[in-house]
Amino acid sequence: MSKKNNQETINEELLDEQNASVENTEATAAAKAESGVSEVEQLQKQNEELKDKYIRLVAEFENFKKRTFKEKLEMMKSAAQDTMSALLPVLDDFDRAANSPEGLSEGILLIHNKLKGSLENKGLKPMESTGEPFDPELHEALTEIPAPTEDLKGKVVDTIEKGYSLNDKIIRHAKVVVGK
Repeated sequence: MSKKNNQETINEELLDEQNASVENTEATAAAKAESGVSEVEQLQKQNEELKDKYIRLVAEFENFKKRTFKEKLEMMKSAAQDTMSALLPVLDDFDRAANSPEGLSEGILLIHNKLKGSLENKGLKPMESTGEPFDPELHEALTEIPAPTEDLKGKVVDTIEKGYSLNDKIIRHAKVVVGK
């Protein structure tokens, strides 16, 4: 009988373990179901937060683009204003020279010097080309002629139109005649 009792005890223990396991599984499933609902809610909440951040970021970027565009327009307007203000005294001198026929050639020379000085103050620099070696980065060759002397081969013989740079950036290449 003791073997039978031992077997029954073992069976009961196994049955108890199975029942406990089933209860444990049911409790885990219920907890997962509850956490699944809150997990979905959490993901929805996180999604809404990310959408809000994205919308704010896009709006901020659009405002930045508008602001920088407006600043750029204002800067261009003020740059033109500075240049025009610098050239107004030259225009005044032209008016005075036009009203004074006896000093016309002297007035033109003074105006030329004043205009040249005003533009140099704004960063404009003429390029020296005649006698310099031909450089396609600086010069535009209009024609080639036989070099008058041997040392002028490959060099600029004559400058047809001066080249200019503004703040070390070339704004017009010199048009030149090159000796060959």
